[in-house]
Amino acid sequence: MYEVAISPKVFWEAVASASGASHRKATLPGDDSGDGRTDGRNGARRAHLDGLSSMGSDEAYNFVFKVVLIGESGVGKSNLLSRFTKNEFNHDSRTTIGVEFSTRTVQLGTLTIKAQIWDTAGLERYRAITSAYYRGAVGALLVYDISKHLTYESVERWLKELYDHADQHIVVMLVGNKSDLESVRTVPTEEAKDFAEKNNLLFMETSALDSTNVEAAFHDVLAEIHRKVASKEVTRGSISAVTLSTPVTPAGGSQEEKKPCCKNL
Repeated sequence: MYEVAISPKVFWEAVASASGASHRKATLPGDDSGDGRTDGRNGARRAHLDGLSSMGSDEAYNFVFKVVLIGESGVGKSNLLSRFTKNEFNHDSRTTIGVEFSTRTVQLGTLTIKAQIWDTAGLERYRAITSAYYRGAVGALLVYDISKHLTYESVERWLKELYDHADQHIVVMLVGNKSDLESVRTVPTEEAKDFAEKNNLLFMETSALDSTNVEAAFHDVLAEIHRKVASKEVTRGSISAVTLSTPVTPAGGSQEEKKPCCKNL
C-alpha cells in the first residue's frame, strides 16, 4: 500500500468532504435554503465540517480523490456528474449556480477509490466564488460542447484558471461532450485531440445523454491519479489524496439524502 504524507488537518478535511452525503449542493450568499450553503473560503470549510459530522456510508475505501468539472455553462457538466454517480440524465437540467458535488466508489484493480466529483458553476460572474473549490483537487475534467465552438474556444482560459488555483500535479482530461450531436459538430475531434496532446492533457469525447465514454473518462482520470501517487510523481504531502494502510469504513448508517439547497436558473 502506497502512502501519501499529509497533515492531520488536510486528512480530516478530505475524509470529511468525501464521507458525508453521496450528493450535496453548496449555495451562494443570499440563498436561505439552509444546509450546505457556502460563501467562499468559510463556506468550503463549513461544507467539510458538515461532511465530518454526518459520515454516512457503509463502504470501505483506500483512497479519496477530489475531481472537479470545469468549463462553460451549458456544456453538460451536471449531466456528466449525474450520469457517472447515479446513471441518470436530466433532459430539463438548468444552469447550476454555486457548486454541487456527488461521490461514487469505484474499483481500480484491488483498490477501492472514493471519487468526490465537484461540478463548478460555469457562469462567468460566479467564478471568483467557485475558485475556492479547486483547492485540494487532484483531477479535473475540462468540458466543452462539440456542437458549440465558442465553448471550445474558452478551454485555454479555463485551463489557465485551473493551473492558477490547483496543484501542479493535477490530472486533467479535455472532454468533448455531447458526441451524440455529431450531425451538428463544430469542433473537429482531431483539433481538440491536438490541443490536448500539446498541453499534456488526457482526451476523450463523451455523451452524457447516451452514456458513451462517461465511465471511461472518469475511470481514466482516477487511474492516472493513482498512477502518479503510486509512482511517487506526486510530491509527498502536496495533494489531499488520502491513502490508508487499512481501508476505511466511515462510521454511521445509511447515506444522507440529497439536500435541495442550490438555486437554478
